[in-house]
Parts: sequence; structure tokens; C-alpha cells
Amino acid sequence: MNVLVWYENRPLPEAVQAEARIYPRGIHGALADLFGAQDDMCVRTAVMQDPQQGFSDENLAWADVLVYFGHKHWREVADDRVDLIQRRVLEGMGLILLHSSHASKIFSRLMGTRTQCLRWRENDEWQRVWLVMPAHPIAAGLNSEYFTIAQDETYGEYFEIPQPDEQVFLTTSQGGEVLRSGCCWYRGQGRIFYFSSGHETYPVYYQPEVRQVLLNAVRWAASGPKRQAWPDWARESAPLEA
Repeated sequence: MNVLVWYENRPLPEAVQAEARIYPRGIHGALADLFGAQDDMCVRTAVMQDPQQGFSDENLAWADVLVYFGHKHWREVADDRVDLIQRRVLEGMGLILLHSSHASKIFSRLMGTRTQCLRWRENDEWQRVWLVMPAHPIAAGLNSEYFTIAQDETYGEYFEIPQPDEQVFLTTSQGGEVLRSGCCWYRGQGRIFYFSSGHETYPVYYQPEVRQVLLNAVRWAASGPKRQAWPDWARESAPLEA
């Protein structure tokens, strides 16, 4: 399966040194190493500084799954690129949205809500990720009812998303917040998974349980039905026969 890892690659000034220390090749480099080590995955990386902001026609036509990590500059993603990502998802491309990508234009577009709306706090707190659908393919290989992330940014409800088609994880925080943190939706022929863990100044993406979740998520998202185009009868409007 072809996996395109996209990263905004514009960390805030106060986060540059911490991110460079934890992810010396960027978050996209760390994720590419993870996916590229798998026999069933081919990987490309792209960043916002690339032509067409990394979402080139060729990249998106190639990808079976897009792994998306955006942060503060989500408003700058061009609408024509969002249109193309949406079309590819509807045609069957999987979409994995990580952490602060909840604010992205594409997530809001596909959900039909203000997905930017949630509570957050950055205070070096632990997070406990609970398996609420342990038989789901994305939870495969996780052998306990929860796993703990030692430090991460805290997200909490209210989170303005539609009710997930499948709720895989629920996260509780040291401060008492709760979040629907691992959520699946089906849109057209595509599969979408949002996973909240992974602030860029913490080594969350090196944690074994998180890496297992990400590998499972890519395989799940890539396993949906593949259709290059809608059939003519579904694409073209025509009056019903009497």
C-alpha cells in the first residue's frame, strides 16, 4: 500500500528546539521510518513547503492512505487542495488525521462541523488511552484495557465532531478531562481515522502502543473498497422513470 505522510513542518518558535531534539528528521521522518520498515508499505513524505503544499495531484493519485499532521497553519492550506483530498477520500483513499489535525480544513469539511472546537492544555500531563472497541482492527495487538502516555498535550470535551461510526479509543487525562480520541468514519468509498495523541514536543510517536495503533490504522484505512470513479448512473443526475 502507498502511504503519503504529510507534515505542516512549521513548528512554533518555542517548539523548534524540542521538536528537533525529539524528531531530528521531523515528525514526517519518524513516521516514514515506521511505515517504511513494513513489508507491505511504500512511503513518501511531503511538507507544506513543497509544490502545491505537498498535496500535488501526483502525490494524491499515488496514495492509498494519507497520514496528515497539521498544526497552527491549517488556514493556509489552499481550498483547491482540500477539494482534491476530499475527492480522493470519496474515491477510496484512506485518511489518518493526527493530533492537532483536528483543526484542519479537510477534517472539518468531511465531518461537516467545527472540528477546531475542543478544550486543550499543555502542561506535561499523562494521558490514559482506553480501548472501548478492543475487537476493532485498529486495536489489534494491544493486550490491555488501556495504555498510558507519560506526557502529552491534553485535549478534552466538548469536541465538535459527529458521532463516530466506530469509537475505538477514549482518553482520560491527569487533570480529569475526557476525549473521544480514536474515532472512525466512512465517507464515500474512503475510511477516516482521527487519533488525538502526539504533540510535537513529546516522543509519543516512538511509544510501542502508539506505533501499533498507527500501523493498524494505515492497514485498516487502506483496506476499504477501491473504485477509481463513480459509475455514470451515480455521477450524473437524471430524472427517475415513471
